Amino acid sequence: MVAWYQSPLEVLYSDQMTGFEFHPLTADHWEELVKLFEHHGNPGYCWCMLWRLRSSAYHPLRPEERKGALHALVERDTPTGVLGYIDGQPVGWCSVAPRESYDRLENSKALARLDDAPVWSVVCFFIARRMRHQGFSLQLLQAAVGYATSRGARIIEGYPVEAGQSYQFMGAPAIFRKAGFSEAGRAPNGRSVVRYIVPAD
Repeated sequence: MVAWYQSPLEVLYSDQMTGFEFHPLTADHWEELVKLFEHHGNPGYCWCMLWRLRSSAYHPLRPEERKGALHALVERDTPTGVLGYIDGQPVGWCSVAPRESYDRLENSKALARLDDAPVWSVVCFFIARRMRHQGFSLQLLQAAVGYATSRGARIIEGYPVEAGQSYQFMGAPAIFRKAGFSEAGRAPNGRSVVRYIVPAD
């Protein structure tokens, strides 16, 4: 049985057949994000603050300070992303939030805005090794879209990275296509920018 919910205070998506479940990152789920990030290397270094802070603000910070900066956002109920679970254990993360909340992205020349439309941006995926290549990232992206929609988003944007290129954390093109995204344009660095347009009610 699959269930979707629209309130950001509830489970976003639950599949009893697979044991998958997805929640917005709120203060109640903070310790579960900590558990996921601190056991898997890179996330425990950047704490998903790379795109939220300009380089001049990000690089001087120690990992613990980046953790504190993300925690402060969560405590203020600022949208930050979605956690994925299998049988109650956190195994995946997708960072999704209004583009303007990502200071580095918003001021990037390489990934400059296509237009002035208000968009939510998907900038990072992290999947625990044991859950990779099982379709989990697609369901995580679908949950991110559901969460953004529940918070009023009408356009969700991604910046997929082709296989073999650096910084694979922004997601593969195939995942976005399967989730219903289509190319909206090209960034100045040549990167494809894809969008999901929320259907009108």
